[in-house]
Amino acid sequence: MDLAQARKIVEEALSGIEARVEEGRGFIEFIVSKENLVEAASRLKKAGFDHVKSLTVVDYKAEGKFKIVYYVSSYLNEDLAGVIVGIGTEVPRDNPKMPTLVYVWRSAEFQEREVFEFFGIDFEDHPDLRLLLLTPQVAEKRPLRKDFIVKEEPIIRTTPPTG
Repeated sequence: MDLAQARKIVEEALSGIEARVEEGRGFIEFIVSKENLVEAASRLKKAGFDHVKSLTVVDYKAEGKFKIVYYVSSYLNEDLAGVIVGIGTEVPRDNPKMPTLVYVWRSAEFQEREVFEFFGIDFEDHPDLRLLLLTPQVAEKRPLRKDFIVKEEPIIRTTPPTG
């Protein structure tokens, strides 16, 4: 199945849900309101997209928002197995809350936890929204946000300079 055929399947599945379509190289994203996200995801799952391959966040600092996109595909449907479709939403940076999709795709659980700790996005009703990799002191700084300042470390020389 090619991307055009997958787009048709997704557009049929999302019929009646307003979505902004963004095309990339080898994938399509459908951006919906956060109020419609769970319904859109449920429809994609029913259409055969049975797991989340990845979850990504784009930090639009100047615009004061995050775009969160779940990239989904299928293990069980051979026709959809080679297709990646994005379903996502946008939330404000100052109050980044959105519904969890764990109850649609169990494979979203750890990825939502990672986004929570690195960006501070709260996935409402997530069954286990706790830190996954970072210490609380580092996580509270939200290290993948664009306004995170990386401290530079001095260069350590392991060999004496020549000359």
